[in-house]
Amino acid sequence: MEGSAMADRHALKEIDSVTIQVLVDNELDPITKSQNPAVVDATSFRLRELPAGERGPAAMEMRMEDICCGAHGLSLLITASAGDASHTLLFDAGPEEDVFEKNVARSRADLSTVEHVHLSHWHRDHSGGLPRALRMINAARKADSALGKPVMDVHPDRPIYRGFNAGPFVASLEADPTFEELEGAGARVVREGGTHGVLEDTFLVSGEVPRNTAYEVGFPRGMRFTAEGVWVPDELIRDERFVVCKLRGKGLVVFAGCSHPGIVNICQHALAIGGGAPLYAVVGGFHLADGDAAKLEASIQGLQALKPKILMPGHCTGWRFKFKIEQEMPGALVPCFSGTRYTLSGEGVGEGVA
Repeated sequence: MEGSAMADRHALKEIDSVTIQVLVDNELDPITKSQNPAVVDATSFRLRELPAGERGPAAMEMRMEDICCGAHGLSLLITASAGDASHTLLFDAGPEEDVFEKNVARSRADLSTVEHVHLSHWHRDHSGGLPRALRMINAARKADSALGKPVMDVHPDRPIYRGFNAGPFVASLEADPTFEELEGAGARVVREGGTHGVLEDTFLVSGEVPRNTAYEVGFPRGMRFTAEGVWVPDELIRDERFVVCKLRGKGLVVFAGCSHPGIVNICQHALAIGGGAPLYAVVGGFHLADGDAAKLEASIQGLQALKPKILMPGHCTGWRFKFKIEQEMPGALVPCFSGTRYTLSGEGVGEGVA
C-alpha cells in the first residue's frame, strides 16, 4: 500500500450494528437466503393481513405488487447504530426515479431518518434516482423535524456526459443530475473530493482510490464529453468514492458503488485509512461482469489475501465472479438482491438479527 495512504488514517466511531437494506440492484431473488451464519436476513416478502375468515384459516396474503423490481444500478439504505444513537445514509439511488420510488414503497423502507446521501460516482445507473429520492426524504420527515435538509455528498468533478467507445461510435449515457437539480430537489449539496468523516464519524467517505494492482485498470473504453464538444478517454473514473464504517470487534464494512478503481484496490485503501481495523465485509458492485478469466482469478486471490468474512456482491459483479466466490471462499457469499435487508452485529451484540 502507498505510504501516504497509510499515514492518512481517520478515527472512525465503532458501531454496534449496521443494517443494510438493498433498495435497488440488478437482480431479484426473494427466495434465496444468506448461508452465512453471521448474517440472518429479514424476509424479502412483505405480507398483508387478510380480513378474519375471508379465506378460511389464511391470515396473510403475499401480493406480487409488493415484490421489489430489479434494475441496472444500485441503491443501499444503511443505518448504523451505537448504543441508543443511530445514523442513516443513503448510498446511491439507482438508475431511475420510478424504480427507486416503487422499491421504497414495496420494501416499506423508512426514508424519514436519512441524514446523508452519498453518490459513489457520476454514472447514471447510480445517480438517476437522486432527485426523487431527495424529494421523498424531505416528504417523509415530519414538519417539526430538526434534521434539516439532507446532505447530498458528491464529487465536484461532474462530467457533462459519460459514455464508452463502442468501436465505430461513442455510446453516450444520459446526463447525471446537475448540482442545481439536486439543490432544487431539497438537498444541501456538498462537493467533496477528499477523504472525510460524516455523521459524527460514523462513516468515512474515501477520496480518490490509489491504484496499486496491475490488473485493475478502470473502466475500459470509458469516455467523457468535454465543454469543447469532443469525447476524450476517461477510463480511470477518478471520482469514484467508497464508504466505510467500523463494526465493534469485527472490523470494517466497505460499501462500493461500481469498483471502477478495482475492488481489491478499494479494500486495500479502506484498510489504509480505516484506523488499523481488519476487513470484515464488502458490499456493492465489484464490476467484474466483463472481466476475463485472468482478472477474475487475480481478483479472487486479492480478496482472499485480505481475509474478509462477508462478501455481498451485487450490481455489476456478474454471476461468474459470484460463483467463484462461492467455490473458492466458501461461506463468505451473501446475496445482494433488490428488497433484501440484513443486519450485521458487532462483538457481543448478537449475530445478524434483522
